[in-house]
Amino acid sequence: MLANLSVERSLMKAKSHAKKGEVAEAQKLYQTILQKFSNNIRAQQGLAALKKPQHNNIIQSPPQEAVDQLVNLYNQGEFSAVVEQAEILTGQYSGAFIVWNILGVSAAQIGMLDKAIEAYKNTLLFNPNYADAYFNMGIAFKEQGKLAETIEAYKKALALKPDYAKVYYNLGLALKDQGKLDDAIEVYEKAISIKPDYADAYNNMGVAFKEKGKLTEAIQAYYKSLSIMPDYAGVYYNLGLALKDQGKLEKAIEVYKKAISLKPDYADAYNNLGNIFQDQEKFQKSIEAFKKALSLKSDYAEAYSNIGLSLKGIAFKKQNLDLQKIIMSLLDKKTYVRPQDINYAAISLLKFEPNLKKHLEPQNIADVGLKPLEVIADLSELPLLLKLMSVCPIMDAGLEKLLIKLRAKLLMSITDLTNSRDILKFQSALALQCFTNEYIYCESEDEEKALALLEESVKQVLSNKRKPSSQTILCLASYKPLNHYEWSSSLLVTNEIKDVFTRQIIEPNKEANLKNFLPLLEDINDKVSLKVREQYESSPYPRWVNLRLELKPASISKVISEIKLKIFDDNIIKVKAPDILIAGCGTGQHSIETAARYKDSKVLAIDLSISSLSYAKRKTEELSIENIDYLQADILDLGKLDRQFDIVESVGVLHHMDKPVAGWRILKDCLKPGGLMKIGLYSELARQNILEMRKEISNAGLVSSDADMKSFRSMLMKSDKNHHKLILNSPDFYSLSTLKDLLFHVQEHRFTIAQIQECLSELELKFCGFEKNTIVSHFRLTNAGEGDLYNLDKWEAYEKTNPSTFAGMYQFWCQKPE
Repeated sequence: MLANLSVERSLMKAKSHAKKGEVAEAQKLYQTILQKFSNNIRAQQGLAALKKPQHNNIIQSPPQEAVDQLVNLYNQGEFSAVVEQAEILTGQYSGAFIVWNILGVSAAQIGMLDKAIEAYKNTLLFNPNYADAYFNMGIAFKEQGKLAETIEAYKKALALKPDYAKVYYNLGLALKDQGKLDDAIEVYEKAISIKPDYADAYNNMGVAFKEKGKLTEAIQAYYKSLSIMPDYAGVYYNLGLALKDQGKLEKAIEVYKKAISLKPDYADAYNNLGNIFQDQEKFQKSIEAFKKALSLKSDYAEAYSNIGLSLKGIAFKKQNLDLQKIIMSLLDKKTYVRPQDINYAAISLLKFEPNLKKHLEPQNIADVGLKPLEVIADLSELPLLLKLMSVCPIMDAGLEKLLIKLRAKLLMSITDLTNSRDILKFQSALALQCFTNEYIYCESEDEEKALALLEESVKQVLSNKRKPSSQTILCLASYKPLNHYEWSSSLLVTNEIKDVFTRQIIEPNKEANLKNFLPLLEDINDKVSLKVREQYESSPYPRWVNLRLELKPASISKVISEIKLKIFDDNIIKVKAPDILIAGCGTGQHSIETAARYKDSKVLAIDLSISSLSYAKRKTEELSIENIDYLQADILDLGKLDRQFDIVESVGVLHHMDKPVAGWRILKDCLKPGGLMKIGLYSELARQNILEMRKEISNAGLVSSDADMKSFRSMLMKSDKNHHKLILNSPDFYSLSTLKDLLFHVQEHRFTIAQIQECLSELELKFCGFEKNTIVSHFRLTNAGEGDLYNLDKWEAYEKTNPSTFAGMYQFWCQKPE
């Protein structure tokens, strides 16, 4: 009401100025009203009235040569100069709609969208039938992301000029962005009816059909576009996407190669070609395609993320320096890959480097006369090695032996070390490595004695108000976290120890503080839950530095489509802002990745361990993730939440409960009717070697103390038994908390696929499919039937033939029917 009254007063005031001949003042008031209310008829009429002959000095057209000069400047790309000159002219000749339009398109060219839109409105004020102004205004609104205003402007243009094919085309783009695919297709057809050879319209009609899942119609539209414009590389690219979704991978490869032949610098085509090779598990070819994409577009986030997936678990057979640089960049990106996933690939490349290769020869590792400074000088020339050491456990037994040897040599010669940049760089990386692997390396009695003396010497130095050397601090940090030394708060932080100080003091202190602010659902009383919590309080699992996040969150429907889940209730697809429960989030990798995976999601992540939760909370804050709440809770108490979720995910948790099915039932009760659940369980078949080692641990009377775990691990590394050798390939073998989880867990159940079927039946849940990965791809090679992916009997037969298939665990989806 107040706003309307204010407008009414402004209109009356403007009219009064006009009567008095005060044109400038009247014009200013009318334009102010129109800026706020573009459709105010009375303001438009008032401005139109100012065109009367007595105000001719204000509204008359500028000299033609002035307009020609603006056009010439525009054609030369001098858009800023056009804006400057046009603003002068419109100040002198306010009714020159041509000048206003030129001002608008020039301002839009240099990103001044608000100014452009204002100019188009003035154009239309003096020439309401100028369809091009509405068209240009629509383009500006589109760039601002204002789709409703965009569509309105285009419709006004079409009302004035119904045969304007380009406007129909642009209207189709805006409608598609609104998700109105049927409407978009309809206006593309209208554009084509006006302009039958409109290749772009056919192309974008194909895009709309593809988004609707109508691949046949999409492909037909793309071919129609190519019949008009055979050298249209972008259409070949889109055609390749549709063919890939149809499963016609060889045809898609052919199409992408055609796109590349037409446009050799087509980075997107190389990237998608790499994706197809990845689907075919032709990882060497996919890596080469991604490398080419990155050579054409060095900041190509999607190619970096994709090459990280192709590098997982692969080993190289020859040197490749370019790839080492790419892996370095990939690790520097911090959220494009889990470093652990590419550890094996990176180390296989590094082993071809002479500076490392010679030191990994068995006789050199065993050499008691090893000269640490010479070795460190060589290793310091391998930035990828130092980077890996800094961000994840080194998963290679030979390299581990070398690092253990070097750590001991540095300790024993610490007083003789010079202030060498190479030594300090290596020591920092080694201290970070040992902290990340939780000091899994064994140490000798001589090392223990030397450490005690060195620590005492640091106390003395600090008590005398002197500064210990960086070499000494980094040496101690490679045996025990700095925050475990009573004198750590007295340290002066230098550039040499900054990274280690941050990781070993600042971050743990922040976690300790965060513990005070994390809520507790209910006191944990279950005996098994208490034992499990105790394990993870002392060993938060896992310790991690970086991880892989999706570059762009997706809707539930898109995730379902990508994973190829079989859905029994379509209502889940319609959920726009899902509520998600992560039951057992550990140190946050799972919760953070899920929060980044789903568009507009809200995640509640629970865990038994407050230490794990504080680690997760710290990492969540570091990554500026804002859609996760953390809560300390036992799954057994979740009924007290009195809350249901669209998605529930619990991976690697239920099999550590006393009664897994009871826990699973509680999770089902937390799931909305029609909701989806992701479950991860250990496989009985795949963990036979683990089971055998757990028996050996029990028979030897070993417990999960650091000393017993290190001792047993040392025995495994020296053993010739096959099941012992096999464990060396597990990523969990190379840090203390993951080793404890792998072999020394206080509670473990294992399942067969037949048992999973029984559980699903008992809980009245529908099996939707396994999480998409290489396991699914391998299964499809021998089980290509339409419903085979969702047939657990076929999966059971497949696993019996391939017992190591689920060495990680079963990860599958199920749905709770309405």
